[in-house]
Amino acid sequence: MKIPSSIWTLLIGIVLTLASLWYGQNHGLLPTAASDEAVLVDGLFNTMMIVSTGIFLIVESVLIYAAFKYRRRAGDNEDGPPIEGNVPLEILWTAIPAIIVLGISIYSFEVYNDLGGFDPHSVHEAPMTQEAMTSPGTAIAATLSNAPQTEQSQTALSETPIAEMDNGHQMSQMQYEGEAPYIQVNIAGLQYAWIFTYPETGVTTGEMHLPIGRQVRINMTANDVIHAFWVPEFRLKQDAIPGRQSEFRFTPRKSGDYTLICAELCGPYHGAMRSPIVVESEEAFNNWMQEQLVASKETLNQAVAMKPADLSPDQFLAPYTKDMGIHSEILHQVHH
Repeated sequence: MKIPSSIWTLLIGIVLTLASLWYGQNHGLLPTAASDEAVLVDGLFNTMMIVSTGIFLIVESVLIYAAFKYRRRAGDNEDGPPIEGNVPLEILWTAIPAIIVLGISIYSFEVYNDLGGFDPHSVHEAPMTQEAMTSPGTAIAATLSNAPQTEQSQTALSETPIAEMDNGHQMSQMQYEGEAPYIQVNIAGLQYAWIFTYPETGVTTGEMHLPIGRQVRINMTANDVIHAFWVPEFRLKQDAIPGRQSEFRFTPRKSGDYTLICAELCGPYHGAMRSPIVVESEEAFNNWMQEQLVASKETLNQAVAMKPADLSPDQFLAPYTKDMGIHSEILHQVHH
């Protein structure tokens, strides 16, 4: 019994479709999805993998079949048939890629829009300003004068006892008065480091801590050249451009330690421009924030206690003259 070619074509098409669908969902090429937005990006990537796998299998199958079916036989020295073209076939293989590209473009447009690409201000609740940093106890405040800032509308911080919530969970020990439903982080990129500022508290650090399940709003700029914010597990990549604020948002969903990588060639030490990102529970985040506030206060107190205005010139220079072989008495005599 001879099976018609149309039945063979249908069966082969079903097998290729199933194989493409399976591989597109089980390719294992992406890292762990650690944010809500990662689901949208993964859906787009999986769709592209399904289409790409199907096209690859069809093209390779046709090539292998043609190479075997129409190979030159032994003793066959005749010229091949003078085939000039096939208009329906040319229309078909032009229309199908055009439809695929158009479909993926529309899908990509929707994903970008869902990520807030066309409306970065949709979650803004506080006006943005370009005030200079006023974080106490930091030696790099002058370097970060171009970092985006917000009005200090949420700086009041109070400690409250742990209270039971309606859902049976406990509130964290730290509560911020007037706390917004999102965490705002101002990021400044410079050769070759990332600096993170939490405007609600004035804390400035070299690593970013985030609570699970809280939306994060990022205001980002660069102090020197173009950098790029990239966290593969969050499926986020956004350029940081000097003189311009880049704004985006995401919601971390999986605790762990992640790495912020600069994905834009920014100089000879570009490969070392990495910073840790820690996603943790709300309570752990608040404890970390309290530690940063205490550390900042202690640094400020030390700076005030050692201000040069309270020291005489010979007393202030004494720690630096030992290596030079100069006694503090000589400085005292010279001063007087």
